[in-house]
Amino acid sequence: MVMTVLLASGDQRHKLSPTFQIKRNSRMTEARIGLVGLAVMGANLALNIAEKGFPVAVYNRTESRIGEFIGEAGDLARKLVPCETPEKLVASLSRPRAIIIMVKAGAPVDAVISQLQPLLDAGDMIIDAGNANFHDTRRREEALRSLGLSFIGMGVSGGEEGARYGPSIMVGGQANSYGVIRDIIEAIAAKYQGDPCAAHMGPDGAGHFVKTVHNGIEYADMQMIAEVYGIMRDGQSRSATEIGKVFELWNDGPLRSYLVEISGKVLQERDPATGKPMVEMIVDKAGQKGTGRWTVIEALGLGQSASTIEAAVGARSWSADKIARKDGEDILRDAAASGDGVAGIGDDDLELALLAAKIIAYAQGFDLLAAASSEYKWSLDMARIAEVWREGCIIRSAMLNDMASAARTGMPHGQLIFAPEFVGRLTSASDALRRVVAAAAINGLPVPAFSAALAYFDTMRRGRGTTDLIQAQRDFFGAHGFERTDGGTGHHGPWAGAF
Repeated sequence: MVMTVLLASGDQRHKLSPTFQIKRNSRMTEARIGLVGLAVMGANLALNIAEKGFPVAVYNRTESRIGEFIGEAGDLARKLVPCETPEKLVASLSRPRAIIIMVKAGAPVDAVISQLQPLLDAGDMIIDAGNANFHDTRRREEALRSLGLSFIGMGVSGGEEGARYGPSIMVGGQANSYGVIRDIIEAIAAKYQGDPCAAHMGPDGAGHFVKTVHNGIEYADMQMIAEVYGIMRDGQSRSATEIGKVFELWNDGPLRSYLVEISGKVLQERDPATGKPMVEMIVDKAGQKGTGRWTVIEALGLGQSASTIEAAVGARSWSADKIARKDGEDILRDAAASGDGVAGIGDDDLELALLAAKIIAYAQGFDLLAAASSEYKWSLDMARIAEVWREGCIIRSAMLNDMASAARTGMPHGQLIFAPEFVGRLTSASDALRRVVAAAAINGLPVPAFSAALAYFDTMRRGRGTTDLIQAQRDFFGAHGFERTDGGTGHHGPWAGAF
């Protein structure tokens, strides 16, 4: 097989075999860093590293992919050291060796680690840049540390484009290990006004946990935007193009964010085959890779509320039952809502409702980060996390600067929704959120994330809730005891032993 390779000596193209290409590049200076896994994310990350001037050694289990990748790299091939085996990969690296793994999460990561570990020396490091479960990262870090090796769990957000041109990077592991590769990581990261959107979050699984919560917030944000789309489409009979233009307008205001921006764009795109709005040709079954579920599971385990994220994960799960939903439309037709439509809900209300719900989703994410930081003794810097998310990642938003400021100056009770920067916004937007949720409910339009956001908001603004009755119930059937308002714990009600 032959392929076209752009050599460094100008625009002249030569036909070279992948094997010849590998041999030619292998004679260059040893690489600063290695990378295993040349699928889309790994390939783009390797090109990003090379473009920033760092020689990078690359290895892929399917050897033919190495030659293809080199052939596609153009002038950047000069900075790539192709390696046909893990042994050659390790041998090509300067010390201490650092190798990024970009393979599917789970068993494939452990398999690559098992290949590399016997080839490495004390002080070398392995960096998992995939979407790993942070519990796996903690396990791997402990195991490799006992062998004298370093393990870094590195969350990378921004998709294919981010990996290639600048992602948001969340690093977990030993701080001194991060120091060895910090110049590379900060060079390839997205920049916000010159500040690299990359930081060391804490030990062991801290980086991957922060990335998991990022993805959970992403789930909620996407769901809320989709709910607004549903209200406009099904409740107001507006076209996809018209809705897209509204999102486009909102992206020039306080809702400015990557997800609002791309929503405006995709809603205005046309299907080349039919001429219809592209979104109308897409089956309404949302996929998920697991990070949203992990966020909810960890929130429950830590005793935290991530209700907006849970609603978003649930909505994706419901969407998978497409056939059942289509049948349900007929089976439950007599349960159709009796509302008079949502024409009275204007774009201003929808914009404010989305703003309020979005703030609450972020607030729940930060609550979860704080709980995990305490549980695992990570000392997470909430302000720096917000700053790292300002560019490169999927949830980048104009509000993250204010969130960083709120975290840095101190949030009452650790609550973002109590911070002065957000109290006014939530107060002025809460009535719109109520109107939108109420109108949607009356008219039978599902808004699970908006509803969850409103319930959380109303719970957190009420000094006396209703769980006094729940405590009484628990004491009645299980003698669990309760705390009295006038002092003391472990009390029981007069019903004790009476039934």
